[in-house]
This record gives sequence, structure tokens and C-alpha cells, in this order.
Amino acid sequence: MNSVITDPNHEKWMGEALALARQAEHLNEVPVGAIVVKDDQIVGRGFNQPISTNDPTAHAEMMALREAAKHLGNYRLVDCTLYVTIEPCTMCTGAMVHARIKQLVYGARELKSGAIESNAQLLDAHFFNHKIDWLGGVLSEECSALMSQFFKRRRDQVRKSK
Repeated sequence: MNSVITDPNHEKWMGEALALARQAEHLNEVPVGAIVVKDDQIVGRGFNQPISTNDPTAHAEMMALREAAKHLGNYRLVDCTLYVTIEPCTMCTGAMVHARIKQLVYGARELKSGAIESNAQLLDAHFFNHKIDWLGGVLSEECSALMSQFFKRRRDQVRKSK
């Protein structure tokens, strides 16, 4: 259930994730960025890199979770919040549950593969042994615009190459 406590820093942290999404965009990767925050400090950062790394698991969330686990010396990211520009997919949602993050905050909905509210609603499932509080829609217009512009440019490039 969506029960993230209102935090005046949500937009600040989402802005950090957006900056990482722009890094992905510069590499011609789908522009998604993520950070992990604990005790008001960023402990993990990531942006999409599956194309450049030839790694289908190199989503922004996975990269941020990996960095946070290394930084904290523990794969259990208790009391951490993950900020990501787009609603996570099923793989990333599963990783968040396994990492035991406390909260998820995301920007825009992902109507094709979002697993939080757009399609599967995985974090509301009764069968997980860990519950994550979540909030969607933080800086959603900026996050959505970044994705829309990226895919429009990509479609235009394909048309020009024909």
C-alpha cells in the first residue's frame, strides 16, 4: 500500500536521479536514473546502461542498489529509500524486496512494464516477506518528458535512416 511519509526532500532527491537519467541519455541509453538514500546521504547511484555494458540487468535501480550495498557493506539496505525516475519493472521490484529497502519513490508511471501500480502492483502483493512503502508521481512531468523526448528522437532517427 502506498504509505510513504511526506518528505520535503523528495523533489531534491528526484532531481539527483534526473541528473543521472540525463547521463544515460548522453550514452544513448534509455534515460532512467536512480539513487539510494540513507540518513539523508546518497549511498548509491545508478543510471541505465544495459546497451553499453551488454548486461540486461543493468537497469538504473539495479546499479544504484549494487553501489549502495557495496558502500554499506551489506546487501540488506534497511532504512534506505530508492528514488528512481520511472516506475520500476518486475526485476527491479524483486531486487528491492530482496534488499529490504524501506521506501521507494518514483517519478513517472511506466505504462508498458511498470510493476508498482501500472501493471502488476507487486508491492501490494501479500506473498512477499517484506513490505516496501512507496510513492509515485514525484516530478512526474519532468521524468515523463525526458522519456518522451528521448523516444521521439529515437523514432525520428529511425525515420531519417530509411
